[in-house]
Amino acid sequence: MKVDPAVLKLLQLDGDATFVSSAGGGGCSSASTSRIVSKLNNGSENTFFMKTGSGNAAKVMFEGEHASLNAINTIVPSLCPRSYGYGNFESDPNTSFLITDFLHLTSRSSSRSNAPSLAQKLAKLHTTSAPTPDGYDRPMFGFPYTTCCGDTPQDNSYKESWADFYAENRLRSILRGGEKAQGPDNEFHNLVEATASQVVPQLIGDDHLNNGKRVTPVVVHGDLWSGNASTGVIGSKEGELEDLVFDSSACYAHSEFELGIMKMFGGFGRSFLEEYHELCPKTEPVEEYEDRVKLYELYHHLNHWAMFGGGYKSGAASIMRSLVKRYGEKG
Repeated sequence: MKVDPAVLKLLQLDGDATFVSSAGGGGCSSASTSRIVSKLNNGSENTFFMKTGSGNAAKVMFEGEHASLNAINTIVPSLCPRSYGYGNFESDPNTSFLITDFLHLTSRSSSRSNAPSLAQKLAKLHTTSAPTPDGYDRPMFGFPYTTCCGDTPQDNSYKESWADFYAENRLRSILRGGEKAQGPDNEFHNLVEATASQVVPQLIGDDHLNNGKRVTPVVVHGDLWSGNASTGVIGSKEGELEDLVFDSSACYAHSEFELGIMKMFGGFGRSFLEEYHELCPKTEPVEEYEDRVKLYELYHHLNHWAMFGGGYKSGAASIMRSLVKRYGEKG
């Protein structure tokens, strides 16, 4: 199949020597994936990965993923593919696209020789301060673009307070989205509100974390379940195997926020966490670490409830009841 002219212009490729074919994976239910191969004059090939989708939702998603991947890639280039850009097909302006490096993937159990481990790379990402956004004089919690966790657009408007960001931009925001998609439930609504208004200030309040010194915003992947991590080579078939992540939904957040979805679906064992925390220590107070990760896992239960309904609602309620019981009375 021929490549759309808008993609050729973005990548500056020769249309007569460039072809597109289907590729597996997509990271969400609404995107299709393709592999673009361009033959060069010297006989070698350049290979790219393309996602496509229809309508404004796809445009928003790809704009956010482009910024997410490059925010991670800027800090740890070997951790994720670089994004080259996004746009709309000339042949069909309703179709949006995203172009990134192609990943030649194997299983995560494959040997990586001397390449840094996923734990080492993630620790480097999480111990590097996020950049200061344009118009601000310090790093903020949030992100310059809307990002999508699954198919859910996330409000990343900046806040100086991590507790305020998590309560409003994550918990209350996904509650509104879930109620719109799945219908209202007063008891469930009140449970989320109690968590946001009582548990959040007690457990991750700015004056509580890090001995009152707050936490520093860092870039997080944002949707790092085991299906979004693998081992492979970026771009070329030749090269050293690396631990890689993809399909990111980044924001500038507390580093431990990353661990919520990693715990929810598993796939990252004790040895991974031990190696990671040697390089990125648990935030003080350490004795509340497990509860913080549970609070961060809650967001992803709520997001899955918003997208799919079903049993995710009861899982979210169970987490909230245990946290409200422990921390809510102090609010």
